[in-house]
Amino acid sequence: MYKEIIYEVEEPVATITLNRPDKLNAWTDRMGDEVRHAVARAERDPAVVGILITGAGRGFCAGADLNVLSDIGAGRAQGQESDPALAAEPGDPEAGPSFRGRYTYLLSVRKPIVAAINGPCAGMAVPISVCTDIRFASDRAVFTTAFSRRGLIAEWGSSWVLPRLVGPAHAADLLFSGRKIDAAEAARMGLVNRVVPHDELLGTARGWIEDVAENCSPTSMSIMKRQLWGDWTESLETAHDNAVRLMVESFERPDFVEGVQSFQERRPPRFTRIGEAD
Repeated sequence: MYKEIIYEVEEPVATITLNRPDKLNAWTDRMGDEVRHAVARAERDPAVVGILITGAGRGFCAGADLNVLSDIGAGRAQGQESDPALAAEPGDPEAGPSFRGRYTYLLSVRKPIVAAINGPCAGMAVPISVCTDIRFASDRAVFTTAFSRRGLIAEWGSSWVLPRLVGPAHAADLLFSGRKIDAAEAARMGLVNRVVPHDELLGTARGWIEDVAENCSPTSMSIMKRQLWGDWTESLETAHDNAVRLMVESFERPDFVEGVQSFQERRPPRFTRIGEAD
């Protein structure tokens, strides 16, 4: 089914690898549809606690395929036909329409999504990557929005997400200048969570998911993800009141009882996973 990605599940991790290494994993509509379909599979699979997205070869993603951009510039743009077999609607519908966009749907997926940025991350790959929850970068990674250098604008919601991650000043720098930054600067800005040696990248990303799979409630993480992003559009008062309501609801869940008992008994918790039975 997949031509431009590789999808693998090794419990508790589903790995989605962008797989056009000869094109530095340049993004196409087909790739977007395949990623969306794979994310939906992972979200339904109870064996999967977290989703890892990375790139094949020496790069994460070079942004939009230049052939597509050239055709658009020449007035020859033709949308790629979607494969009906790839139709999918991942994400929590209760997150609301703000988080159901072409790539912002990643913010509503009920499981943590970790990006392992193994090399260049350019153009539209930046707004896509910042819609993941956790970003680990190889010390070989470089980042550039590049939009202003192509006569474009802040694409795919990046004008909303970037300032919330790195602050307005850094967001303006990245968007206006389109300059390249290395992984160390990306970490200082808050664009990535951590920089690790290249050979340790996938192990670090996978290890993070394995740790939360062993110790954390998938239901709690799902609800907190909705709070983290949804509360940006609410007042503090509303966010506070919602948190109180959600806290009271959590007292009634088996995960709360298990969390307390496992701590008292000094054993690993056995939390219910998110999957088909939800």
